[in-house]
Amino acid sequence: MQVSIACTEQNLRSRSSEDRLCGPRPGPGGGNGGPVGVGHGNPPGGGGSCPKARAAAVPRPPAPTGALRESTGGSTGMKYRNLGKSGLRVSCLGLGTWVTFGSQISDETAEDVLTIAYEHGVNLFDTAEVYAAGKAERTLGNILKRKGWRRSSYVITTKIFWGGQAETERGLSRKHIIEGLRGSLERLQLGYVDIVFANRSDPNSPMEEIVRAMTYVINQGLALYWGTSRWGAAEIMEAYSMARQFNLIPPVCEQVEHHLFQREKVEMQLPELYHKIGVGSVTWSPLACGLITSKYDGRVPDTCKAGIKGYQWLKDKVQSEDGKKQQAKVMDLLPIAHQLGCTVAQLAIAWCLRSEGVSSVLLGVSSAEQLMEHLGSLQVLSQLTPQTVMEIDGLLGNKSHSKK
Repeated sequence: MQVSIACTEQNLRSRSSEDRLCGPRPGPGGGNGGPVGVGHGNPPGGGGSCPKARAAAVPRPPAPTGALRESTGGSTGMKYRNLGKSGLRVSCLGLGTWVTFGSQISDETAEDVLTIAYEHGVNLFDTAEVYAAGKAERTLGNILKRKGWRRSSYVITTKIFWGGQAETERGLSRKHIIEGLRGSLERLQLGYVDIVFANRSDPNSPMEEIVRAMTYVINQGLALYWGTSRWGAAEIMEAYSMARQFNLIPPVCEQVEHHLFQREKVEMQLPELYHKIGVGSVTWSPLACGLITSKYDGRVPDTCKAGIKGYQWLKDKVQSEDGKKQQAKVMDLLPIAHQLGCTVAQLAIAWCLRSEGVSSVLLGVSSAEQLMEHLGSLQVLSQLTPQTVMEIDGLLGNKSHSKK
């Protein structure tokens, strides 16, 4: 991967291991410090104690080096990871709303699914302004309002790009980032989202304008972090470099499609960004829109995503020659799943969770039963030995290899 990292390595080296592993130190008055530039109106680089106070502080023992720590919820068994190298802790399994909320499933089913997810330790809920033309955000917002959960106990992410039919209602101009996010917050009935994603790159908007707009919405308290979705590695590096050059806020993660048949970007490109600039991955479609479940078996049931009106492209993909070959590969995985005592879906999700730099895998489910099955992938993760992974790679025949 040809990516410039000239202005980034020194920046990361300048942050101590303790900063990266344990987050910011307590600020004046004993309160917890926040990430740089994050807060309700605080400018980037604000806060912190004076030099004299720092000199008088009792030195701490050095923090251990290595990967950021993963923890497990005592009552739920859910695992939590840092979002990239930020201090935000997210459940390793999140819940997505694409296709389902406001569209495929009823509001009652959506509430059941969300409630079960929350009660089982899921704290990351993802949506977008374009999902079901805004209905997904409304449905999610209505449920959150009825449940009355503490706002500090969950993470809401939304994505901005396609907001309407007008020329000014799509893209990543400063105008649409600000107005689009405010529209999302109105539908969600929230004061802020935890992460706002740029839902694809925009060749019509200068990178500096995008980064400045994202910094603005964070400083205004409309979002706490920002990330990218379906951006190239070079574009993410450009955004990071732009942020460092102008003292703005860089992205913390990339949202990317990742599954057994779509693996090169997560395996070959994003790990370098994770190590060099701290950008993590939130992945989606771990079952390739339902292909990796063995439920298609050469046909497309009406209850599947590929059978829904408006998703003819997915039906065509499933019924294509490549789709049929992939279905055959899925059937080849059945013996491994049976050996581990799990379903193919659970095996595929656990396989995604093992990838380096992946903070969370978004699940897309249409029923409570399906959600419970997918949550069971956490038990499979510990059984994925290097030998098992090698066996899966041998069956798939598509392992990514460095071109260096």
